[in-house]
Amino acid sequence: MSPKHITSFISVGLMTFTVQTAAQQSDRPNIICILADDLGYGDLTVTGATGYKTPNIDRLCVEGMRFTNFYSAQAVSSASRAGILTGCYPNRIGFSGALGPNANTGIADSEEVIAEILKKKGYTCSAIGKWHLGHHPQFLPTRHGFDEYYGLPYSNDMWPFHPQNPSAYPPLPMIENEQIIDPEVTAEDQTQITTQYTERAVRFIENNKDKPFFLYLAHSMPHVPLFVSDKFKGKSEQGLYGDVMMEIDWSVGEIMKVLKKNGIDKNTLIIFTSDNGPWTNYGNHAGSSGGFREAKGTIFEGGVRVPCIMRWPEKIPAGTICNQLASTIDLLPTIANLSGAPLPTLKIDGVNITPLMMGDEKAKPREFFLYYYDRNNLKAVRNDRFKLVLQHMGRTYAGFLPGNDGQPGQVNERHQEYQALYDLRRDPGERYDVQNQYPEVVAELMKVVEVARLDLGDDLTGHAGTGRRAIGTLR
Repeated sequence: MSPKHITSFISVGLMTFTVQTAAQQSDRPNIICILADDLGYGDLTVTGATGYKTPNIDRLCVEGMRFTNFYSAQAVSSASRAGILTGCYPNRIGFSGALGPNANTGIADSEEVIAEILKKKGYTCSAIGKWHLGHHPQFLPTRHGFDEYYGLPYSNDMWPFHPQNPSAYPPLPMIENEQIIDPEVTAEDQTQITTQYTERAVRFIENNKDKPFFLYLAHSMPHVPLFVSDKFKGKSEQGLYGDVMMEIDWSVGEIMKVLKKNGIDKNTLIIFTSDNGPWTNYGNHAGSSGGFREAKGTIFEGGVRVPCIMRWPEKIPAGTICNQLASTIDLLPTIANLSGAPLPTLKIDGVNITPLMMGDEKAKPREFFLYYYDRNNLKAVRNDRFKLVLQHMGRTYAGFLPGNDGQPGQVNERHQEYQALYDLRRDPGERYDVQNQYPEVVAELMKVVEVARLDLGDDLTGHAGTGRRAIGTLR
């Protein structure tokens, strides 16, 4: 039996006192959020991946719960991460798109991220991997509740070897806490990056096994450019993308091993998800949307519906599936509830989905989801069954051949979409407009739209909104 689970007894006179470890004394779970980058809905064995297997992630499903209607906050990197960590629609806090190396903006001091609320309950917090919420020191994880940080400040393609705009980017740095420890990450370095992130994560768990901790492990892969270590190079039948997915799955397995080794797996909630859908115009270096329409950078299901698996032994019922609506913005209020931490003082948009995690089939904590994109464009809204797409210009991959071997294919960034209603229960591919059959549903969803426009605004219709806050700016 692990020392963490051994209760020792000290007798003083006729009285016996129980001495317990910090983890035993606390009902606060350890929390690990593993975030993949550009991993599509169809990139896991359980969602149809072929040419490679993801046995460790499959095991999370067998021992936990898989969510089938789970949404990224937005279909692009910085915005999606802002949503995960703050519990807000990204546009509420000024985020849109993906911040680059020349950006002088980032997460505002006034916003409270998951680490900051957990610090109030005595958690030790680590951020490992891709950050992308601002690369200047005032925006880095260590200024926002995390005790330590190791990783890349933004996407791994923002470097001088970008396939389209190499001159637009300076050397890619590796940062530890607030110091640049490697000013020029090379291709050889990137082959080791998943391994390095994993080793750091394992070390953090080992060093903090006797107290509650929060680990935010944000992988740089399988975002392009793809790199993999020799452990998995050439191992899949799907080429480099499959190799990379096998290494990410290995990383999940290493996390599960160290939890078991130290006897803390039963007191640890693992959340595995992706920041947005796959970047499909990269062809054989991109993932699968699992049959959903479009991909990264769109408000269609392939862009924002992502895998999500949660495992917490003896708490979350094993081998279960949740078909209810949920989002990455719901993680913060849920984690706050589970840890007893207070919610942020400023307004958030997430809801507590603990009842769903615990198997309450009647619970519906989230009534609707808003699909914002670009700077502040409200492009769609859905309830538990129907999705109303509003007229807008947007990205489409349709009609263009994807690229190959790290080179992107074309996309149309100005494709006109017209208002349409989709029944996602019967038509998850969003092919058939049924607004004439369900005018009452259109009217109901338009009421949600109007409320959102008053609160968050909508550039498409000229609504400024009253509830948005400014992104942080460099001091």
